[in-house]
Amino acid sequence: MEQGSAREGVRPAYAPGAFSRAPGGGRMPECRVPEQARGEQPGVERPGARPADGEQARGEHTHSEPPAPRVVQRHSVRGQILDALRAALVDGELVPGQVYSAPALGARFGVSATPVREAMQRLAVEGAVEVVPNRGFRVSERGPRELAELAEVRALIEVPVMMGLARTVPAHRWCGLRPLAEATVTAAAVGDRAAYAESDRAFHRAVLMLSGNEQLVAVADELHRRSQWPLVSGPATRRADLLADASEHTALLDALVSQDLAVVQALVREHFAGADR
Repeated sequence: MEQGSAREGVRPAYAPGAFSRAPGGGRMPECRVPEQARGEQPGVERPGARPADGEQARGEHTHSEPPAPRVVQRHSVRGQILDALRAALVDGELVPGQVYSAPALGARFGVSATPVREAMQRLAVEGAVEVVPNRGFRVSERGPRELAELAEVRALIEVPVMMGLARTVPAHRWCGLRPLAEATVTAAAVGDRAAYAESDRAFHRAVLMLSGNEQLVAVADELHRRSQWPLVSGPATRRADLLADASEHTALLDALVSQDLAVVQALVREHFAGADR
């Protein structure tokens, strides 16, 4: 994906919906309708069956056990801030070379400096920012050479895997990836770089998950994320460029479904050749 130019500032104050983008992930939906579970139906006794020891006979008074407490899902503030900062990086709202303090960013998001600082520490581990003692965090400056190197490493990993999957995965298994490919087109159509970056990674991750190699998926996803950070200077991302990349996803799925290996190979190599532009 072509990198855009940087813009000053970050996303507006922390509010409901401000962190609506969540990284895609999880298992790819199955194409086949699951078979109905087999076994005895609940509440139907077998002929001659007797209650087990300690079990109440039918008709006797019983005290029902209270239902197990439902697990409450709580979203991590740090996780939401991390997602927002990553989106701001892709959008160019966090400008390469500039220093941002945790208290200032916290004020923009409407949270304390602590979750911002924790999220920034995570980004520092990933190489997106650098710690500046007593000042905050500087957004890393990247040049075209680094982007080209990342594209080369990604191609070395993903191209052979995709070709192997093209030869072995049945055509019907690819249908579960169609919504992910269409999500990249939707994001590209409106020029939403952050949404496109997330849907782009989700599609590639789902393809690689078919290999069954979780370590490969993790390494490839990290390289993919790093390749989406903006360059220190570069042209703004055009909607046409995003649409061109997104169309390669849908074309790749069509070739995989038809098991046209020649087209698959041409598409994946072209896709990575354009990733460093």
